[in-house]
Amino acid sequence: MCVTDATGFPKQHKKRSRTFQGYRTGDIVKAMTPKRTLTGRIAIRHRPSFRLGTADIHPKYMRRLHRADGYEYEQRKGGVALPPHA
Repeated sequence: MCVTDATGFPKQHKKRSRTFQGYRTGDIVKAMTPKRTLTGRIAIRHRPSFRLGTADIHPKYMRRLHRADGYEYEQRKGGVALPPHA
C-alpha cells in the first residue's frame, strides 16, 4: 500500500522484503532439478520460483552453498566457494 499526501500524490512506497523463503539475492546455491544441475547466484522474486542465471528454479531443488555477505567469491574446480585472492 502506498502512503499519499493531502493532494493524492505518493509520499512513500511499501518497504521491500530482503529475504524470501530463507533465501536472499546473491546467495550461492546449487540446484539439482530432474533435468540438470546448476550452481550460481540467485535473484529472489516474490513467487514460488527464483532466478538462477536464465532459469527459474523452485526452492525445493535448491541447496544454499554460501550466504550473500557482501564479498565476491570465486569457484574452485571442486565446486567450493572460496574468498578471492588478496
